[in-house]
Parts: sequence; structure tokens; C-alpha cells
Amino acid sequence: MTAEAAPVSGEGPVGSGALEEAGALGKGPGAAGGSGAGGESGATPSLARRTLAVFTRNRLALLGAGVLAALLAFCFLGPFFYHTDQVHTDLDQASLAPGSHGHPLGTTDVGYDMLGRLMHGGQTSLEVGLAAGLLATLFGTVYGAVAGYFGGWVDAVLMRITDAALAIPALFLLVVVAAIVTPSKPVLILIIASVAWLSPARLIRGEALSLRSRDYVHAMRLMGGGGGRAVFRHILPNAVGTVIVNATFQIADAILYVAYLSFLGLSIPPPAADWGSMLSSGITYTQVGYWWLIFPPGLAIVLVVAAFNFIGDGLRDAFDVRLQKN
Repeated sequence: MTAEAAPVSGEGPVGSGALEEAGALGKGPGAAGGSGAGGESGATPSLARRTLAVFTRNRLALLGAGVLAALLAFCFLGPFFYHTDQVHTDLDQASLAPGSHGHPLGTTDVGYDMLGRLMHGGQTSLEVGLAAGLLATLFGTVYGAVAGYFGGWVDAVLMRITDAALAIPALFLLVVVAAIVTPSKPVLILIIASVAWLSPARLIRGEALSLRSRDYVHAMRLMGGGGGRAVFRHILPNAVGTVIVNATFQIADAILYVAYLSFLGLSIPPPAADWGSMLSSGITYTQVGYWWLIFPPGLAIVLVVAAFNFIGDGLRDAFDVRLQKN
């Protein structure tokens, strides 16, 4: 603390201005590259270009982005071009094989068009997975940053709560809560987010423990800045790379959680559907050879989870400063 305090007492207004700039521009290593406003504006686009260049060099990440874009278009734009009735059952058209009577992927056991069902089920899975993953990341990030920055008894209490929750299997908690309440999209989002925030909380807490000792955080403290400013203006912005990477993995995990709950019969009630409930319904007809009830939703789950994991790996490399210098 003595080393950081010396410039303030010796330089007067000029030193305070320098510290204010250090606090405002305190973006970790990248902040040292510019001098003044011109340096910052020139460094930011260059950093963005280097990050994008590293990401585009990762072929699996590009493949994951392409697969995800295709799945999003299939689920959310497909119903506008391929119209099906996903509300009323038609037992006369039940369990038709692919290609029968204008059904490219066949029909379900109650007569729903399988291709249309795959689109509508994907909407539920992706909406719940994206919302739950982002909500869990947001809450866990703030929780972990507060615990790591303040330390002491605050960190001890918050982390003991986290450790206690982590000691209970997530799937067990999900099943118990989902069995108590009536499942719906908002409820599923909250249920999944309530167990998914634990991992990002511990991850960001570790980042905060490292970032709180940086010079620009000390400078902000010497100028009278409080804990809220430190967390939201310095800790979180400098951990944004870790947050973004973790968010992609959290979304992938949340989509799997949706499938788990639906497979166990704790999904949104019919006529709504998701890929997990479609897979669960299809398992019943495995022995009679109705493969089209199982493979399409199963393949869709595998593809979307793999896509998010590939994107996460690519983003992790993109935010790695060592790779940006190559």
C-alpha cells in the first residue's frame, strides 16, 4: 500500500488525474498499451481483431457456431415454412414411418408430425437452456465477485453456502424441486438456474481474489472508491473473458438438465414438448423398431451441446493473451 500511496501525495492534481485514468481504464494488461484517450481507442479495436482472429483459427469453434446457427434457424424459422398441427392429436396418422403421407420424419405415437415436433421441441429446449444458463452465469458471477473481492467473513459465509449446495447432487435437487412445483418454462428456468450458478460462482471468486490485488484496484481505493465500484467497474469487466467462456458451458449444461428432467417425466405438460420429453416418449417404442422417435431428438441434443462446447473452447483460446500474440 505504501508504494501505491507515494505518487498521490507527491504529484498533487496531476497524480490524481493519472490515478483516475488508471481506475477508469483499468482493464488489466490491455490498459498499459495506450497513452491517453487515443491509446485506448486504438487498442480496443486491435484487441477485438486479435480475439476474433484467434477464434476463427479454431475450426471446431467455427463448426460449432455454424451448427448452432443452423439449429436456431431450424427451430425458430422452420415453423414459418413447414406448417404442422402440434396441438391436436390424430390417431389415424400415428406411428407412420418416415416418408409416409407427406411426413419426412414420420409421426409420433399420437399422430404429431415428427419434423414439426422436432422444431417446436427445440424451441423449448433452447429457450429454457439459454435463459437458465445466462441467468445462472449472471447471478454466479456477481456472487463470486463479491465473495472474492471482500474476502474475510463475507467470503467465508458465501463460500460455505456454495460448498454445502455443491455437496448435494444437482440432479437430485432438480428432481425434488421439479416434483414439488408444476413445470412451465419460467419455472424450469428458475429451477435449473438455482443449481447451475454454483460453478461460475466459485470460478469468478478465484478471478476476484487475483484481480483485487492489481494496481488499478489499489488506486481506486486510495481515491475513495467503495466496494460496489470495485466489483462492477473493475473486477467484473476484467473477468469478462472468463464469464463469457463459462456462459457457453453453462448453457450446454442447462440444455442437458432440461433433457434430464424431461426424460424423467418432469417436463412441461403436453401439448408442449422439448427434445428430452420426445426422447423419453420414444424409448417406449424401442423394441418395436420406431427408431425415428428416438434418433432425431437424441441427435439434436448431442449436436447443440457439442456446438456450445466447441464455441466455449474457441472463446477460451480467443481470450488467451498468449495466443493473441502469435
